[in-house]
Amino acid sequence: MPDFLQTMADRVHSSRKESEAGLLQKPCGAIDLPPTSWAALMRGLLGRCPRCREARLFARFLKPVARCARCDQDWTHQQADDFPAYVSIFVTGHVMAPIVIGLTGIDGLSTLALVSIILPLTLILTVGLIQPAKGAIIALQWWFGMHGFKQERPDSIVDEGDP
Repeated sequence: MPDFLQTMADRVHSSRKESEAGLLQKPCGAIDLPPTSWAALMRGLLGRCPRCREARLFARFLKPVARCARCDQDWTHQQADDFPAYVSIFVTGHVMAPIVIGLTGIDGLSTLALVSIILPLTLILTVGLIQPAKGAIIALQWWFGMHGFKQERPDSIVDEGDP
């Protein structure tokens, strides 16, 4: 499967990183930066700090922590705004559409039964997806260095000496 979120910075020196991976030793207090944008996205989806993966990203349901407890990353730069809600509604609509079509095709289900099935499922999906969507969006903002975040890559130590 192609990696659509991979940038040019991710592709540079990929063969060199693989060959030198065994040579680089991580100090005991070092941060485990994600190797790709997909890894950062998955950390955000799980509600973990995209930078170190060890601390929580959210203090409350949708309020991110101001600073990571482990790596001291400042998360006040994030500007997810309404985008997580749009993502949540978009995914919920695409999941619920075949369910609604299938349920309406069943003979014998009353309107009350349809409403009592469809509404709770829609609410659960929408609310359940909004925090992972916000975490993923914050992770991608951090990964791409948007809104005041410093763009960090795990190969920055390897690439410093290159011309």
